[in-house]
Amino acid sequence: MKPAYVSDLTPDTTITSFFLVSEKELRSTREGKSYLRLELSDRSGTMEARVWDNAVSLAPLFQRDDIVKVQARVESYKSRVQLAVDKLRLAEPAEVDLADYFPHTAEDVEQLYGRLREHAGAIKNPWLGRLVSGVIEDPAIAPRLKRAPAAKAMHHAFLGGLLEHIVSLCDLCRLAAQHYRELDLDLLLTGAILHDIGKLDELCYERAIHYTDAGQLLGHIIIGLEQVTERINAIEGFPPGYKTLIKHLLISHHGQYEFGSPKLPMFREALALHYLDDLDSKMGAARAALCAEGGEAGWTAFCAALNRRLLRLDQFGAGEAAPAASELLAKDHKPSPEAELKELKAKLFT
Repeated sequence: MKPAYVSDLTPDTTITSFFLVSEKELRSTREGKSYLRLELSDRSGTMEARVWDNAVSLAPLFQRDDIVKVQARVESYKSRVQLAVDKLRLAEPAEVDLADYFPHTAEDVEQLYGRLREHAGAIKNPWLGRLVSGVIEDPAIAPRLKRAPAAKAMHHAFLGGLLEHIVSLCDLCRLAAQHYRELDLDLLLTGAILHDIGKLDELCYERAIHYTDAGQLLGHIIIGLEQVTERINAIEGFPPGYKTLIKHLLISHHGQYEFGSPKLPMFREALALHYLDDLDSKMGAARAALCAEGGEAGWTAFCAALNRRLLRLDQFGAGEAAPAASELLAKDHKPSPEAELKELKAKLFT
């Protein structure tokens, strides 16, 4: 275990520890003095750092995604922890355990994948079932699906986050279809399972979560549309009407033009998919904010994904408090997926 994590740091102290370089930029002050602006991270969080001395000579010695050992002063800047680095060097492989640097889903990945297969197996339409199973069972896709994050920062931004998000969305789709019986559950599940498949190639996540060149230039909606269209074209006799509907589910799931969707959702299942996807994303962002350190007086730190701070209800004097987010993530006595679905349905639809 490394000496100190981002979440452990308090202002007006000095620390020596190891961090992953998430961002690196050589800058100049107004007076023309060079300095290094760094973003350093580990599995507990991310912080900014500055190297004021010998910046030009130190810059070539390490790159983004390297792990470095730093000796630094912990400072507070705009209510956030920041490091003023006095010494820095590239870490040796034997000095680090990669598990210290990458946040990971608290869920069992194999169990999540098993639930995903169950959702896919529940699709009764043979064309849609064949398409979805062919994607998630592909040996070139399944291992990546178990590891990929759902985003760089906005929601489920941790290893295994994409799978956790997709399974959660499928759970919501099945609940919604029980309540709104006019919905075509086969179409809804197909959209839920495939809507973010382009993120496997939009993001790289071997050392840190970054956008690939294709991710920067195209985005996961276009990447996913191309990949799914290619899969559909490889299935002889695939109905053209279903092909059009699936493509629309993919390109409309962000719901608004300004959020990257080239078309608005234009049939019931597309509309439901967008709102359920947005709900799961927002709740994932809220869970992360409530589990993170920081903030004050019973409130979280500012959450960029939600553009607000959140009240810590467990610290709010309103009678019997709701459980803390950390308690909700506890693994002990975790109910079965079926029990969770039943409980969630009772909360949502009663």
